[in-house]
Amino acid sequence: QVQLVESGGGLVQAGGSLRLSCAVSGRTLSSYTMGWFRQAPGKEREFVCSITWSGGITYYADFVKGRFTISRDNAKNTMDLQMNSLKPEDTAIYYCAARRYLISEWLDWGQGTQVTVSS
Repeated sequence: QVQLVESGGGLVQAGGSLRLSCAVSGRTLSSYTMGWFRQAPGKEREFVCSITWSGGITYYADFVKGRFTISRDNAKNTMDLQMNSLKPEDTAIYYCAARRYLISEWLDWGQGTQVTVSS
């Protein structure tokens, strides 16, 4: 029962940058891991990165290491994804999600924000 709202998507040129934000509300986040996923047309959803709310421990998929940075602001209950050196293959709908520690399933999802990278 976490409400998630993404923003910041748009159209950028290859090599450019975008910063996505996820506003989180509905419950205390100290026991949660937050993450970003993406889904391109005709493709399955894939994991991008995650961060633990309390400790700030991060994990990145190999295809974004060195390019994307996940962060969170505990006071404002927001989570950001700084996306640099964007590639056309990064084009997708990006979703923020939440799960409790020790729980495998990501149970709370935002509506998504479109990221389009032109070549």
